[in-house]
Amino acid sequence: MAEILGTSGGGQDGHWSDALLDLTAVHVAWGKRLAGLAQADGLDHHQLACYQLAWATAQVRAAGAAQAWAATSANPAAGDYADVLTAEAVLGTREVGWTLGEAGPGPDVDRLQPSGVGTALGPDTLARITERLLAGGPPGVDIDVQDQLLRATVREFAEREVSPLAQSIHRHDQDVPEEIIQGVAQLGLFGISIPETYGGAASGESNFKSMLIATEELSRASLAAGGSLITRPEILVAALLAGGTEAQKRDWLPQIASGDKLVAVAVTEPDHGSDVGGIQCRARRRTDGAWCLTGTKLWCTFAGRAEVILVLCRTKPGTGHRGQSLFVIEKPRFSGREFRHAQTGGGTLVGRGIPTIGYRGMHTFELVFDEYVVPAVGLLGGASGLDRGFYLQMKGFGVGRLQTAARAVGLMQAALDVSCRYAQERKVFGQPLASWQLTKATLARMAARLVGARQLSYRAAAAPEADFPLTAALAKLYACRMAESVTRDGLQLHGAVGYAEESEISRLFVDSRVLTIFEGTEEILALRVIAPALLAL
Repeated sequence: MAEILGTSGGGQDGHWSDALLDLTAVHVAWGKRLAGLAQADGLDHHQLACYQLAWATAQVRAAGAAQAWAATSANPAAGDYADVLTAEAVLGTREVGWTLGEAGPGPDVDRLQPSGVGTALGPDTLARITERLLAGGPPGVDIDVQDQLLRATVREFAEREVSPLAQSIHRHDQDVPEEIIQGVAQLGLFGISIPETYGGAASGESNFKSMLIATEELSRASLAAGGSLITRPEILVAALLAGGTEAQKRDWLPQIASGDKLVAVAVTEPDHGSDVGGIQCRARRRTDGAWCLTGTKLWCTFAGRAEVILVLCRTKPGTGHRGQSLFVIEKPRFSGREFRHAQTGGGTLVGRGIPTIGYRGMHTFELVFDEYVVPAVGLLGGASGLDRGFYLQMKGFGVGRLQTAARAVGLMQAALDVSCRYAQERKVFGQPLASWQLTKATLARMAARLVGARQLSYRAAAAPEADFPLTAALAKLYACRMAESVTRDGLQLHGAVGYAEESEISRLFVDSRVLTIFEGTEEILALRVIAPALLAL
């Protein structure tokens, strides 16, 4: 359990590491009890406890990641960030015990030395964080020189090309401009996780840290028009590398890396959202080896503009995750929110845009396939991929979840930036908003949660392959919930100005709301991915 919680090592001088080890001991005891209960009468009888355990684990992981960062960071606020996050982890762990009807973490955790929970979350610590923040000391990010160069390059592009258009794209639900897409392609960001042998930039099998940095900076400018452009390629690339044939890799990966082929992913259906095992969109094999797709998919983002769509279909009758296969279909690009593609042989694909409160620009579609023909080569993995689509899709989702954590971090960074500026400029009762104690506390906790999410995602990026699905899920769970919290607090600091649609913080707020829903809702991550792994069920 200590390894799963990620609490071994790290810390500035050990006092908060000891606190996390105490929390780990509590988690182990409660995890054993919960595992016994779940084995006796089923995990779903203990959904609330499992959810709380998953969330508390994510908080402990974030605190541990912040401690490890603080141990090497020159940022004078690093220790304070770790203190705040560890104190929040203590409070989150208490909720698990209350749900199980157990006592709290106990006196060893209550008497954290030299800083207690009350001190870490008290006005002096939080004011110290904010004063450094407003003096030009942003939450530290990169140590590696190459990471710094990548961040600076992507940030310069995002501030020059994406930020000036972000509000207009959001308010008028415009298409993502081609100049942004081509700029991302020219920077090589579509191929950032694709091995060099297939035309990408990754020297090994993956380059997750670079992907996170690029995603943060693009999302800081705009979630929809920037950071999300490389999400769907990352999902398809992961599935291809895990199960594609060599011919498929050599055909599609270079085109994805160059930006010649943009990608969409179609999994969700009208009656099957997070329950991927129940999908009914079917693929029928013809006598000539080609396949015909028939059925409806929902929430397929970027399906109009994309030239390639990854589609999960049922190839064997029945229900459940067995008997599903992945298909890579190619189609013409379309602009706008409606399209119809009629094939020469009679098959059709019709797309209808679904209006949303945020995350605008890429457009999210309902897709209706009617005997839509896919060549035999479109079956991902060929014969060996038949009926293995679910497993390959989950490989893709693991990377997608990690990338979504970075999107959340970028959104939080934007909210913190704009909120700090506003708090310094806005005067309330004759004083700058930033001078008030409650404002300082709010900004400090926003910054601490940003640090925790960023460092947790970096730790997940470096996780061994066997641990990656769990660590990526925990990073997404924590970062996406924190993005809602941080953008909400940012809007609150703006008051009525923040509620105006023309304000930047209002866009960040509505955009953040989608993060806990797509790439696996937080409930599904907690109950179907994280809790079973923690309880070894």
